[in-house]
Amino acid sequence: MGHGRRRDLEACKEVKFLQENNRRLRFLSKEECQTLINACDPHLRPIVICALNTGMRKSEFLNLKWDQVDLKHGFIFLDKTKNGERREIPINDTLRITFNGLLRRLDTPYVFYDPATGKPYQDVKRSFASACRRAKIQDFRFHDLRHTFASHLVMAGVDLTTVKELLGHKTLTMTLRYSHLHQAIKLKRWMCWIVCSDKNQLHKKCTIWRFSQMHKVCKLLKLFIMELRGVEPPTS
Repeated sequence: MGHGRRRDLEACKEVKFLQENNRRLRFLSKEECQTLINACDPHLRPIVICALNTGMRKSEFLNLKWDQVDLKHGFIFLDKTKNGERREIPINDTLRITFNGLLRRLDTPYVFYDPATGKPYQDVKRSFASACRRAKIQDFRFHDLRHTFASHLVMAGVDLTTVKELLGHKTLTMTLRYSHLHQAIKLKRWMCWIVCSDKNQLHKKCTIWRFSQMHKVCKLLKLFIMELRGVEPPTS
């Protein structure tokens, strides 16, 4: 082996490859969702609405076919999923209206397609980036629409196991990234209980909280504030 090639191999050993940031969790508020939808081009708008209301992966809905959409019973059926398991996703009213408004062509089985070719879109990265700029939404990727769907489910009180099934996660470990939002909503409900309670109940409730437990309350309150802003708090 030549000295030059050996030096190249030694240099390659020093290269540190970047790992995917699986801890990133960026999601939009309901107001931001509507702003983004309004900023989308006509071909992109139903795709974004689908992503926000199903949590499907981009590859899943870009290749979605009409025979997978059951408007009568209100479900989307996904057979070829990332984890190899069949998935059923409920169709809500917003999604039903969106599907009913789409033009169905006899020469293509796809729900979302390029009108010029009848084939599914390869990607919508550019048009999505343009929509984000018009909506003045920064640091937001298309995959974050999936995070937005899951985050709002958790904040609405949906249990993590159900969220796992809807997202098609192989294990619950992947879904646990949303657990801090679940804790935040618990704190929100506890705070509402305090507001609605009378003075005697309030005194009785507060006396069971020791000083060591108050640190946890403050931490949960911080998480709740971060949740309202639509960003994930830094992990320690």
